[in-house]
Amino acid sequence: MNHSKPHQLVLLTGASGYVGGRLLKALEEEGRRVRCLARNADFLRRRVARCTEVVAGDCLEPNSLSPAMVGVHTAYYLVHSMGSAGRFEQEDRLAAQNFAEAARAAGVRRMIYLGGLGDPAGSLSSHLRSRQEVGEVLRASGVPVIEFRASIVIGSGSVSFELIRALVERLPVMITPRWVSTPAQPIAVEDLIAYLAQALNFPGQGSCVFEVGGADRVSYGDIMGEYGRQRGLRRLMIPVPVLTPRLSSLWLGLVTPVYARVGRKLIDGVRNPTVVRDDSALRAFTVRPRGLREAVARALANEDHDFAATRWSDALSSGGRPRAWGGLRLGTRFIDSRVAKVAVSPGAAFRPIRRIGGARGWYSADFLWRLRGFLDFLVGGVGIRRGRRDPETLAPGDALDFWRVEAFEPDRHLRLAAEMKVPGRAWLEFEVSPTAAGSAIRQTAVFDPLGLLGLLYWYALYPGHKWIIAGMLRGIARRAAGEIKEGS
Repeated sequence: MNHSKPHQLVLLTGASGYVGGRLLKALEEEGRRVRCLARNADFLRRRVARCTEVVAGDCLEPNSLSPAMVGVHTAYYLVHSMGSAGRFEQEDRLAAQNFAEAARAAGVRRMIYLGGLGDPAGSLSSHLRSRQEVGEVLRASGVPVIEFRASIVIGSGSVSFELIRALVERLPVMITPRWVSTPAQPIAVEDLIAYLAQALNFPGQGSCVFEVGGADRVSYGDIMGEYGRQRGLRRLMIPVPVLTPRLSSLWLGLVTPVYARVGRKLIDGVRNPTVVRDDSALRAFTVRPRGLREAVARALANEDHDFAATRWSDALSSGGRPRAWGGLRLGTRFIDSRVAKVAVSPGAAFRPIRRIGGARGWYSADFLWRLRGFLDFLVGGVGIRRGRRDPETLAPGDALDFWRVEAFEPDRHLRLAAEMKVPGRAWLEFEVSPTAAGSAIRQTAVFDPLGLLGLLYWYALYPGHKWIIAGMLRGIARRAAGEIKEGS
């Protein structure tokens, strides 16, 4: 039997990627001993649990792999080179050969690999053909391999899902090529992670290939329609018989965040049906994949949960994200985040923040805040007349002018969710942290646009918003420093 025990060492590649990052959390929660192989080990070390080991290595550099393999029982191979500028097939083949040889030499008992669905007897795209060839290369080493072949992964952050999201959000009318009607069997990322984690306890001895997919067989058009329905967006799709993969990828490069190079490889792949033909995975594992509707709903809900738990001071710190017109982007959201440092204690720095709104106003352009509230009232919104429950204290759930208190930690954190009429969702967040010279006040404005109208709204008002938001932070800093000088 090949049951993996919690104390046996697991090697994980791709831990900084979309699937690998989620799998790492699942393995850590199970109490597994995990070693991660990463090209940028310092970057990953800041994001793993204390018990997780991170070693530097690159699958294209054979000499870097041997140290990572020492003592490993099972190795996950979640690497592919679709984003490379050269011929990704050659890089994928070489990387898999290097990894498999190092695993065999180190006595690794099993490898687990995530590939792509598609009928190998058919005319596969270069992308899908390469994914399946990698599985063959791994098996040729003689080390037993469990290979999962999956279709589209539904989850915020996956390339396919972000492509679909961007199209639906930005285009009220879509000229759709034939690939939009290609059948697929999308799988929720949680279900895919469950398959990968359960493979550690798979009792079989040799190599196996499992096709995994969700409960529904649908087309890309169906996925876009379901996403639009759950976001409240009506979209018209006009099919056309022509629009080559190359033209499709260039079109995607204009309207989505996916690079045209990656888009071309994706589009080249979606012309192939990716449906489960062998359901043996349902008998070998306890996973019961959910359908499309629930998968999309969970992706949106999990995204909101992750957003609510995010500390923007971590997400937007010195990562070098370039500013662009409209501000920073994180997922679908626009973000304006800025910091002011003041020579006062965190309690003093937070005092103007907990008093914000109501009779005290917003520390910048109060007449514009009142005008915005009046316009909101005219269109049936709550306006700014609600004020606040108490002039000194706040609690989650409190109304605050046309905002609602979503989170509150005394002397540390306040997050407000907008309740005014707006084509999307908006938040305003304040965080105070101690520094050697006093305190740092981080102020973050976030807007999640709904469709094209939401994008137009943000871009049209961005200059004014930027001026008001910057002035508000300066006003808060002045008020915090001024109260100390006055002895308050």
